[in-house]
Amino acid sequence: MANGGPVQHGFPHLETVRASITALYKRLSYDTVQTFATSVVPADVAFCDTDDLYLGAQRVARELVRHYRLPDARLIVSFREMTHAANVELAAGPEYFVELNDRFRTHRRDIGAALAHEVMHVYLHRLGLSFPGTRDNEILTDTATTYLGAGWLLLDAYREDSASSQKLGYLTPEEFGYVLAKRALVFAEDPSVWFTSPQAYTAYVKGLAEARRDEQQPPLTAAGWAGRRRYAHDRRHAQGDRGAGVRPGVPYSFTPDGRGPLRVSFPCPTCQQRIRVPVRGRVRARCGLCRTVLECDT
Repeated sequence: MANGGPVQHGFPHLETVRASITALYKRLSYDTVQTFATSVVPADVAFCDTDDLYLGAQRVARELVRHYRLPDARLIVSFREMTHAANVELAAGPEYFVELNDRFRTHRRDIGAALAHEVMHVYLHRLGLSFPGTRDNEILTDTATTYLGAGWLLLDAYREDSASSQKLGYLTPEEFGYVLAKRALVFAEDPSVWFTSPQAYTAYVKGLAEARRDEQQPPLTAAGWAGRRRYAHDRRHAQGDRGAGVRPGVPYSFTPDGRGPLRVSFPCPTCQQRIRVPVRGRVRARCGLCRTVLECDT
């Protein structure tokens, strides 16, 4: 939890974020991801200063348990002085003890954001889905929270001005915006209408631009002129030596296929699973993981 200190910006964790989206689809399946088409709405996690602190926190926790479809999980919420925003004890269940930073006693509007991350820890724990290392596992948790409909709360908790700052989670604001945008493009959802923080909206716009770039990389037909020209150059080079062609800084790579046509592999713009298709002009590819149909000019 950045509290008054510097907030990291940009996309330093993008590779792990993309791997997290792929891991979600692989572990949950397309059909299960589709059941999260509706995000947590503000009214369900609203928390005003007149609400009882503990009863209100338990109510928000129950709503997030419901959203993640963990009906047999019960969260016991308490508050104490700590460095991080929150912590959850991942036991066998069905009861899970969540501790929130004492700061939330007076910053109650952000309790939903902190609990969204901690309840996702429980969800991933039950799925048996994790990444090695604390950093990557926390990035997975933030990404899953956001992609499955509760992470807009974490981005909305980001506030920064010349005198103070606050950010929850391990992703940068722009990375939260990126995952929110990936979700929005899948479910035709506009989370920006829920933001109360103007800084959150700015970060979302930057994340949306990065997500759009994923859809504009060759060999996709939506690629721009410069990308298409670079791709044609790399394709000619790969066809000339019939060897594997991997160029630094581009998302695609060429590989020979025995005596058959050259093939190109590239990440699906939706789930980041790599797709491999023959190099033979216009083709339509369907991602086997997220079922996205892609128009390609190979």
